[in-house]
Amino acid sequence: MSTVDNTPRWLAVAALAKIKNGAYSNLQLNQLINEHRMDRRDINLLTNMVYGVIQHRLTLEFWLKPFVRHPHQLDPWVRELLLSALYQWQYLDKIPQRAVFNETIEIAKVKGHPGIRRFVTGVLHQMDRSGLPAFDTIEDPDERLSATYSMPVWLIQELRQQLGATKMEAIIASLNQPAKQSLRVNTALSTVSDVTTALTNDGLTVEPSQISPLGLVVTDGQAINTEAMRYGMFTVQDESAQLVVPALNVQPGDRVLDACAAPGGKTTQIAAQLDVDAGGEVVALDIHANKVRLIGQNAARMHVADRVAATELDARKVQTQFDDENFDRILVDAPCSGLGLMRRKPEIRYEKQLQDSLNLQKIQLAILTAVAPTLKKGGIMTYSTCTILQQENQDVIAKFLADHPEFELQTTPTEQDLKADRTDKTLSIYPDDYLSDGFFIACLRKK
Repeated sequence: MSTVDNTPRWLAVAALAKIKNGAYSNLQLNQLINEHRMDRRDINLLTNMVYGVIQHRLTLEFWLKPFVRHPHQLDPWVRELLLSALYQWQYLDKIPQRAVFNETIEIAKVKGHPGIRRFVTGVLHQMDRSGLPAFDTIEDPDERLSATYSMPVWLIQELRQQLGATKMEAIIASLNQPAKQSLRVNTALSTVSDVTTALTNDGLTVEPSQISPLGLVVTDGQAINTEAMRYGMFTVQDESAQLVVPALNVQPGDRVLDACAAPGGKTTQIAAQLDVDAGGEVVALDIHANKVRLIGQNAARMHVADRVAATELDARKVQTQFDDENFDRILVDAPCSGLGLMRRKPEIRYEKQLQDSLNLQKIQLAILTAVAPTLKKGGIMTYSTCTILQQENQDVIAKFLADHPEFELQTTPTEQDLKADRTDKTLSIYPDDYLSDGFFIACLRKK
């Protein structure tokens, strides 16, 4: 076997070719890392290349187009090889162009026939001689933004319509910045101070979150490899996601329904606020048995399993197992398009269409409608999504309230008093606001 087979560049090309055929990027990366012995530097390069090419795909394809007449007729691995060479050349300043071109040509030589090697060599040298096309050569303004920020035209147009041109461009520009490594401290077991000390002693650089009082941001080092992570002192969770549970205002003796719970990050955050001796319990639902097991595993790792009842059940059928006015609090962290996660999961931007949001709206409304009778009078139901389109956010709440006059919308609270000057009672966190995930949170009180 050639040594090329084990280099981060070749493994990245292999992963990208599979991801283009529908494989999930994180699963492909984990599989490759587990199958090949690589040091931390090579793992970082592999990860950077895979996510970078996905993130900037439309930009890279725009640059490649003048040099390859029919790029989509190429073998997938050859196309991904050229795109990954472009990504390294344009975005990875520490890698010399000569090294990028030489290894790209070597991969083409080993993995393809002589014609492919000559083709790849010719394309690279022509790009070097001619230079890459400029974005200002694109006449259509939306197509120009699409190529500049690697964002689909439909999403650019929808965000402009909903939020205005300035906010839209700020959002799409921010989504190509690296995602932060954010953690939530497990208050059932530890404190922010103790976790900070433990991670600092392990050589990590940590700073407090500006969004969540339980949040920490690791700016240097890998938190998942620490003893504190294994022991359950914290979990990996985006700063925006940490805002959802505090909005429920959970009390120690509450009976709580987490209607769409997997993988259990918010379930364990709820459970940490409960007192089992006072009757506190969170019923965590998911429709898939394997995900219910995952909720249980996460609850055990976070030392809150005695307060978590992980249950296999479609939230739309909740009344088949639970009586009316059964719960003090209900969380509906609804299935959504996930467009607020594009910084962390870049392939989402190419997979979704507006119709997906409209289809999901029906499911979101069905879940809210199904669980609403099980909430006690005076109880709080919090609805959240990790998307940034109003079809799945404000529109869902408006439709629900129109059909359920027994509920009233309350102002979503945050412990850091975020967006205190907003006029909406709901809370929308956009990816450019704090460089965290996009999130929407609404609090509904049953009269």
